[in-house]
Amino acid sequence: EEIENYNNLKADLIYSEIDQNDMFEGTTAIEDRSIMNATFVLKEERLNDTFLNACNEANISGLKGHRSVGGFRASMYNAMRIESVKVLVDVMRNFK
Repeated sequence: EEIENYNNLKADLIYSEIDQNDMFEGTTAIEDRSIMNATFVLKEERLNDTFLNACNEANISGLKGHRSVGGFRASMYNAMRIESVKVLVDVMRNFK
């Protein structure tokens, strides 16, 4: 139960930023969102490489989405600390 609550906090943090930041858009219906893998896109696809560079500068890796789908996927498995999710959210806020 404690791990589930912790994972929900991480998911809430990233999805709140996706929903509030007009640069990004979630790719999954709200009722179908995963607490382990948040998927999203930049509304201006031409900025994808710039965003990935900003992520790389913050030591965030593995964010690029699947080659057939595109966009981005933030994996937040049990071992992922909330501090790491906060780094991604900060990059997203600063990118705006």
